[in-house]
Amino acid sequence: MRQLSEADQDVIRLAQDPLFPRFLEQITATGGCAHPVHLSGSTTTRDTATGEVLHHYDTRNEPGERLSVRCRNRRASVCAPCSRLHAGDTFHLVRTGLTGGKTIPAQVRERPRLFVTLTAPSFGPVHRATTDGERCRPRRNAGTCEHERSVSCGAVHDPAEAVVGQPLCPGCYDYPAHVLWHAHAGQLWDRFTRATRRTLASAVGLAQTRFPDHARLSFAKVAEYQKRAAVHVHAVVRLDGPDGPHTPPPAWATPELLTSAVHAAARSVLVRSPYSPAVGELPLRWGTQLDARPLRAFGDTEGLADDAVAAYVAKYVTKGANDTAVGTDRRVLTWGDIAAVPASPHVRALMQACWHLGGLPEYETLRLRPWAHTLGYRGHILTKSRAYSTTYAALRTERADHERAGLKLPATSEMVIDSRWRYVGSGHTSGAALIAAGIAEDLAQSRQLYTEARDQGRWGK
Repeated sequence: MRQLSEADQDVIRLAQDPLFPRFLEQITATGGCAHPVHLSGSTTTRDTATGEVLHHYDTRNEPGERLSVRCRNRRASVCAPCSRLHAGDTFHLVRTGLTGGKTIPAQVRERPRLFVTLTAPSFGPVHRATTDGERCRPRRNAGTCEHERSVSCGAVHDPAEAVVGQPLCPGCYDYPAHVLWHAHAGQLWDRFTRATRRTLASAVGLAQTRFPDHARLSFAKVAEYQKRAAVHVHAVVRLDGPDGPHTPPPAWATPELLTSAVHAAARSVLVRSPYSPAVGELPLRWGTQLDARPLRAFGDTEGLADDAVAAYVAKYVTKGANDTAVGTDRRVLTWGDIAAVPASPHVRALMQACWHLGGLPEYETLRLRPWAHTLGYRGHILTKSRAYSTTYAALRTERADHERAGLKLPATSEMVIDSRWRYVGSGHTSGAALIAAGIAEDLAQSRQLYTEARDQGRWGK
């Protein structure tokens, strides 16, 4: 007779609990979250005029006397259900700034808008994949570097090959410059947006200080790691009137002018790293590869489609370390932790460079050691300007209000809510993890079936 595993025994234990149906309801309410947060406490809603209790909830009646809520981790490798929800929020956040909705007028469709890609500069030659059969790095009279490694590669690499993105010679690769560039990527972006505004003002004969009186530059950007483990930036850039999306831009604001300003600004931006006796003072710039393409205006057939751009950005923000060039989703705490990271030697070398440079006093403010797991990049994966569109907080509040509407509280002019909560743990037992995974899979299949039926016109949109 086969002996039951620990997880199977735990499932049986949970199923025999009289509160098991409520346990299933909680897991379903979190969407099958892989690492839920457990809270203990109560919430009481009262009518401020009469003091009448309109609604009361207490976790003492729940399984384990606790309430499980979503972990809200954006990475699919950590929690697929929560990352799917985050991707949906991101899609609407980006799309709203392109097509309108949720307090953003539909007229933004007609504004000058670009999809911009900014890359990191080269820190040394790496193996590359090509789709046209071209060899990796062919050179005439190919020789060797000072480390006795070949300076060329005549192979044709498939994009899935592990060697793609790895340096031809790790000894020649400028690892300090790579991680210091990551540490200053936020400053580079900030100076890029300022330079774009300054270039636009100069192009139309405005004083730089008067640009806000005529136009406003809004954006939403996402950071992505290339195969060589260097961050590049995708951004939606939009030109509005002085009060943001609610006012039209001036007549001189055209996609062509905005494109020209973006190219000029990217070439002009320069940030210098702090001086170090070990590294010196490095000039940090954007890479030479720059792409700025107009987005399709409403009713037009030229340019990129709004939904395609929003879907691309939403897909990327949910990627975890396993899907990118970075080796871990969690921080490394010691030098020895780096060796255990399931990543390429190139990525581990970048982490080690962060750890080494992070110990130097001149780089203390860059916090390279705490961000060694992201190779020195400490910015958010997605950021946006204030006037671009709605916010994650507004989207989550709207969803929470929709869920609270199901409570059917009596109509009243004013209510006061008294909440008392404390954290009591997180994660699942082995059996609960199996159940949550099954619920998450069922919900994903239901969502897919609904989407297919909707697209085929069997259900209403």
